[in-house]
Amino acid sequence: MKRVIYAGSDFLTGDAIASALMRFSEALAEVGQAETIAIPALGENGEESRVEVLVGPASQIMAQDVETDPADLVVPEAVAALEARIRALTPHAVITDEWPEQSDWDGATTDVI
Repeated sequence: MKRVIYAGSDFLTGDAIASALMRFSEALAEVGQAETIAIPALGENGEESRVEVLVGPASQIMAQDVETDPADLVVPEAVAALEARIRALTPHAVITDEWPEQSDWDGATTDVI
């Protein structure tokens, strides 16, 4: 489990969620954007809740290991959603085995005056 410390407050969340949150924060900072996102967390009563966090270039956020019972909060959908948002912010190459359509250019040149 991780304790995420942010803006003078903190909350508990799962290891994978905290890791994805940190990577998402970094991706947002790299493109100079900010977003508010809802993160699954454990409330003081031990029940799952949601924490809204504004992350972006100016975010000062950290996550530290803590021992709790339960040992971890696992919400695969939250991690998948964060990973998708990270991919959307990250440039990537498109590789295809299809050739582009050929033009009708015959190689002839025209004089330009």
